[in-house]
Amino acid sequence: MIEERTVLPAARVPATVPPAGARECWSAEVRQDDAALPELAAEWDDLAARCRTATSFQSAAWLVAWWRAYGTPGRLRLVLVRRDGRLMAAAALTVRHRPYPVLVPVGCGVSDYADVLLDDTCPDQAAAALAAALPAHRPWIVTDLREVRPDAAAQRLLTHWTGRRRRLPDSVCQHLPALPMEELLRRLPGRTAQRNRVKQRKIAAAGVVVSETPAERVPDAVDAMLRLHALQWRGRGATPEHLGERFARHLREAARGMVAAGRASVQQYHLDGELVAVNVLLISPRLAGLYMYGAHPGLRQRLDIAGLLFGESLACALRAGVPLLSLLRGTEPYKQRWRPEEDRNDRLVLGGGRLAPAAALHIGAARLRAAAVRAARTRLPWLTAARTRLRELRAGR
Repeated sequence: MIEERTVLPAARVPATVPPAGARECWSAEVRQDDAALPELAAEWDDLAARCRTATSFQSAAWLVAWWRAYGTPGRLRLVLVRRDGRLMAAAALTVRHRPYPVLVPVGCGVSDYADVLLDDTCPDQAAAALAAALPAHRPWIVTDLREVRPDAAAQRLLTHWTGRRRRLPDSVCQHLPALPMEELLRRLPGRTAQRNRVKQRKIAAAGVVVSETPAERVPDAVDAMLRLHALQWRGRGATPEHLGERFARHLREAARGMVAAGRASVQQYHLDGELVAVNVLLISPRLAGLYMYGAHPGLRQRLDIAGLLFGESLACALRAGVPLLSLLRGTEPYKQRWRPEEDRNDRLVLGGGRLAPAAALHIGAARLRAAAVRAARTRLPWLTAARTRLRELRAGR
């Protein structure tokens, strides 16, 4: 059997985790078989509905699709905590070696928000039980949770973690209130608002036809979006992962399942009978996230693409009763002119034992790498561009 099973044995998980003063029977297990996520999908989504911080990135459809596209057999660590048989806390993790074992969230790399699931009726008890059940209490094992929202359920793990723990800064995310477009424009400075009103009138006059894609046609729409996305970013520093077949396979399956469950909308935009843009909007009770879009480069010469996409995404969020439109990670200029509010995600590093040598090494390496990235962006912009171009070429091959 592979090494991870001996490094992180499920036998280390306590059979019962009774919170102080409680009479309920709390139990925990770690599932390592690759079939665990799809088998537990219904139960997983039921818990997600009882966890107010859960986003679409914690849905079973997203996680199952990611595991099928990116997962390594034998490295899944699905941590499950139950009270009287009912699932009350859960974490979907996978093992990586750097060279020590590191537990990272399933979905890492392509998810803008990572989190665990805790039942809202007893979040602290559930967090304590989940912290005790995590198979990462040895000094050479690290749990590294990237892209954790400031109010995420995973933040409660820090309170109950007995080993070394650190909170480091991660990506900046931005969001807008889900308002009708005219109300959103009133929030902008006078001249900026007026320019955007002119662009909105031009969009309305152009006769763009917008349609929501039914679940059975989502894979074809995703493929069209990825082709347009590659076309619009050609020579301008596209995210290399978005150009590969593995990502396409993940997004086809995830988007189809989420559209069928009402957790996503794939919108297609036709102009003069031709498909000119496609975007994927992820929908959860707390926020709608504009995850990805593709637009023909020629459309930019005719219309304001950001205004077109934001307008339709806001309308979709309003129909769903969602209070926020998240622009997710990044501070690109096309987002900034809408004056979005900002939040910074956290990176939570948990190490086993008091000394936790692996955690100390991991934290130091993370800080050093973050400093190097900042220095390269400010002092050596040509190096960043060259690195991006090299990744694009590799992804193309």
